[in-house]
Amino acid sequence: MESVADVAVIGGTGFYRFVEDATDHTVTTPFGEPSATIAVGQVAGRRVAFLPRHGLHHEHPPHGINYRANLWALASLGVRQVIAPCAVGGLGSRVAPGDLVVPDQLVDRTSGRVQTFVETGAVHVPFADPYCARVSAALVGAAPDVREGGTMVVVEGPRFSTRAESRWFAAAGWDLVNMTGHPEAVLARELRLCYAALALVTDMDAGQESGDGVDQEAVFALFRENLDRLGGLLTEAVRTLPDPAGCTCSTWADQVDLTYPVP
Repeated sequence: MESVADVAVIGGTGFYRFVEDATDHTVTTPFGEPSATIAVGQVAGRRVAFLPRHGLHHEHPPHGINYRANLWALASLGVRQVIAPCAVGGLGSRVAPGDLVVPDQLVDRTSGRVQTFVETGAVHVPFADPYCARVSAALVGAAPDVREGGTMVVVEGPRFSTRAESRWFAAAGWDLVNMTGHPEAVLARELRLCYAALALVTDMDAGQESGDGVDQEAVFALFRENLDRLGGLLTEAVRTLPDPAGCTCSTWADQVDLTYPVP
């Protein structure tokens, strides 16, 4: 099948549309239905697929997203590089609301999610560095205020952290807390896709000594306020993405007998 799109953007909370004059693609996968139809159009001279992670009307909560279907659907359209904007809470004094961060490490604190395509056989994906260095570099270079590096801990949700949990995460040296970054990143790696996250800090997590903790409406409002900023940054990153050929995000499986379908 001819490639329909080269690059994908998976939109997070409040980010439901990106590609103008798009053609919608309904994709059925061996793992069920993705979060929404996939919109494909031109961005910065590239064919870009856009998928709203939570659905067009935020109908899918973080623990109820069909991550396997989403990644498989994008790969089936020919996508090889994925940019994943997301809303995050900040941990500690190294970040503040409004910061844009390209994390380089991930900690999984989810439970109960299907987090692999592997259902039989010996397939152990290398994941020491969970994000693609090449895609991350394009994101960091897309605007002068994008911060490079940081650890994102992913929690199950849909509830926000307790103060004790938030302080625990910060004490561990982690920078960001999120509900959707896992298993999205590892599933992309299993499908040999280049994947990087772009985190918008919408709030300081509940570990602060005072205040009411995290408020959903405040999170959504700050993300909405930054949609134009995100759109411009993503467009520039798409324009400067390097050729994915030869990237270790894909070549790790060259000598591995994969036991699951790869589009």
